[in-house]
Amino acid sequence: MSRVPIFPYRHRRYFKAQSDCASPHWLAKKERQMTPEILRDHIAKLSVETVDQLTERDIHELSDAAEAAILAGGGFGWLAPPPRDVLESYWKGVLLIPERDLLIGRLDDVIAGSCQLLRPTRNNEAQSFSCNLTTHFVSPWARGHGLSAELIRAAEDRAIETDFDVLNLDVRQTQIAAIRLFEGLGYSLFGEHPYYARVDQNYVKGCFYFKKLKTEKPGDK
Repeated sequence: MSRVPIFPYRHRRYFKAQSDCASPHWLAKKERQMTPEILRDHIAKLSVETVDQLTERDIHELSDAAEAAILAGGGFGWLAPPPRDVLESYWKGVLLIPERDLLIGRLDDVIAGSCQLLRPTRNNEAQSFSCNLTTHFVSPWARGHGLSAELIRAAEDRAIETDFDVLNLDVRQTQIAAIRLFEGLGYSLFGEHPYYARVDQNYVKGCFYFKKLKTEKPGDK
């Protein structure tokens, strides 16, 4: 059975603004018609930031977005939404890991997606020039506005700011839209793993990508 995408309450204002009628009956009717296609016609305000703390409201919105992404099959590891307290604890825990940077993306001031930069541990000097982009997702209701690409560009900027030259990532072969996005942003495929993930008791191949963030100057090795 298909599931209806989760839409934040505040996106109801889109439809109220499109009519001179503000009756509860009209608003209820419009809410029933709310679809990702309608939202795509809206000129959205996008913002991405790196955060080191989350308010309770942030955690609720981030968990809502993650839950919707998991239900849509893009849950950065989860195959089904975990209990809500587990999901909220996960986000709180991310902030406690020194090697992780959490980036959140907002659509019209509502958190709709996220990604993380995973830096190598301090003892890994041989790979100290590279970091990994992980747990990248955008909730289904917010897709089609370019937020996914904005999250990746912000992660790249953050990696450069923290003196990394290379950004790595991996993705299931079945996540076609994500692969198209990564390749469109200049990521190069360098390997595949035939047993990368298991979904519905079936193995799924994984694709591994990299992107050189800094242009080498003459004489650089």
